Amino acid sequence: MREFTTSDGARISYRVEGNQDGPALLLLQGQANSQRWWDGVRTEFESRFRTITFDYRGTGATSAPEADWTTRSFAADAAAVVREAGYSQAHVYGTSMGGRIAQWLAIDHPELVVRLVLGCTTPGGAHAVERDQQVRRSLMTPDPAERRRVLFELMYTDAWTGAPEQSTVLGDPSMTPGATRLHLRVSSRHDAWDHLPEITAPTLILHGDDDRFAPVVNADLLEQRIPGATKHVLTGARHAYFDEFREESAALVLKFLDAG
Repeated sequence: MREFTTSDGARISYRVEGNQDGPALLLLQGQANSQRWWDGVRTEFESRFRTITFDYRGTGATSAPEADWTTRSFAADAAAVVREAGYSQAHVYGTSMGGRIAQWLAIDHPELVVRLVLGCTTPGGAHAVERDQQVRRSLMTPDPAERRRVLFELMYTDAWTGAPEQSTVLGDPSMTPGATRLHLRVSSRHDAWDHLPEITAPTLILHGDDDRFAPVVNADLLEQRIPGATKHVLTGARHAYFDEFREESAALVLKFLDAG
């Protein structure tokens, strides 16, 4: 684990692993999760890429005062991490809220992003299609165990043999209640719609067709909005397609990145 201090005093914790001679691949996780989100997946990329992950403000080992964070400010942190790791460019793969952060990274730092992969994410704002009211109500339960069960079912299909306690994508247990609320606001306030046509990086959009957490129609919206974007929908997959359908989705990402 490595650390560096940002210009505003945050201590950002990050990891750089994999092929030392390979190109950089920045992996951006979902809302209220540390970089452990990628623990079960990054090995799929490390023989060919130098993978970079980091803990967002409010998560993991990163230390930062609670503030009015946004997906755009998190994208600025992401750019700083890539440069701190010693790279001027990187491929970027963001899932869920990480895909929203990745949008701003490609918009605000086009010189940094070589190729862009957006997974199980949305453009945000008034044009995004949000989860239905039943899902919203289920996630608002005050019982932590019940909420974890609901979240697990939204992430994985019934065919998934893993258990909730084995998953690294159900939230960072070290987060404070305040940081958790701020992350919810970060994600819910995201709106890159007007700027998506500015993305110049070749873009792949991945989504599961059984994703009720971020409905798959958002993949269509992103494809239509980002110039030259291509889309692949995984049959039967839910929000954590990248974990449950690891081999299939990683193969798609690798094929796309290798084309650059």
